[in-house]
Amino acid sequence: MARILILLPQSDFDPTEVAVPWKAWREAGHEVVFATESGAPAACDPVTLTGVGLPLLARSLKARPENAALYAEMAACPAFNAPVRWDAVQTSDYAALHFPGGHAPGMKPYCESPEIQRIAREAFSAGQTVAAICHGVLPLARAGVLKGRRTTALTAMMEDVAVALTARALPGHYRTYPQSVEAEVTAALSRPQDFERGPMLPRYATPAKPDVGFVVEDGAYCSARWPGDAWTLARAVLRRIA
Repeated sequence: MARILILLPQSDFDPTEVAVPWKAWREAGHEVVFATESGAPAACDPVTLTGVGLPLLARSLKARPENAALYAEMAACPAFNAPVRWDAVQTSDYAALHFPGGHAPGMKPYCESPEIQRIAREAFSAGQTVAAICHGVLPLARAGVLKGRRTTALTAMMEDVAVALTARALPGHYRTYPQSVEAEVTAALSRPQDFERGPMLPRYATPAKPDVGFVVEDGAYCSARWPGDAWTLARAVLRRIA
């Protein structure tokens, strides 16, 4: 059994990008630990979880019912309700670390945190297995650990579609920063071509089809773009810690 750490913002993370890997890793027999800034339990983005406030054309941004159910299961587990603090994290205690994403404003303290960036640098320096998805790639880029790496993240096209569909109903909710995630991450790489966008029409991985999502694997580092890649990302991590 391995120990896996999921690093969370205090609020507004994407529920699928956390609950799906948690479920996959727990079912494989591993211990999953959570970390938040304050040491208090985190809360996901309620808009993405429930769909409340999303216009009709943006309902695809809502977590799928089966993943919302996984979030409820995870939110009730003891580990989720007793996280460690970011500043208490010793990366050597874990076989793998996961940096999930999310769009809403509560993601900013996480994306900008020196402690989160410190954890990223320590994990990469030690050659540990690291997973990141969506906005979770931003703190890695800001920590300077992606030079010479291949990666993906939330693509500009995906981000722009979400922003356009919600601009009137939820202004600012899906545009975390003026610059897109793809643009900032690409600027932190050695070469622009080291950012991989994946298929233009993404497929949504499920427990029945866990490998249809898109993941970029570069050594011990695994990255993905959006909630539809979460099962695929979780399985990539399992292969590395088996």
